[in-house]
Amino acid sequence: MAKAKKVKKDELELINKQQKQMNELLRGLGVLDVQKMNMHTQINGLSAAIETTKKDLEEKYGAVNIDLNTGVLTDIEECENCDNDKKDAK
Repeated sequence: MAKAKKVKKDELELINKQQKQMNELLRGLGVLDVQKMNMHTQINGLSAAIETTKKDLEEKYGAVNIDLNTGVLTDIEECENCDNDKKDAK
């Protein structure tokens, strides 16, 4: 029976090193993908909480702007040209 051909020892080590690096990168990418999905879930939950807070505050104070640094409330000014501005934007 003929002797099987083999790659050199250093070539085999290089191939195994490269394959190991590829597997580590792919595993890391999978972990990042799961983290990304978890963050999307957290963002969706926080967005819902923000909307609830906005609704609660609007029921309590009316339609106002809130300065996020001072908490000062200011009335939202009606825009007389808002409809025209929307038409002009088209």
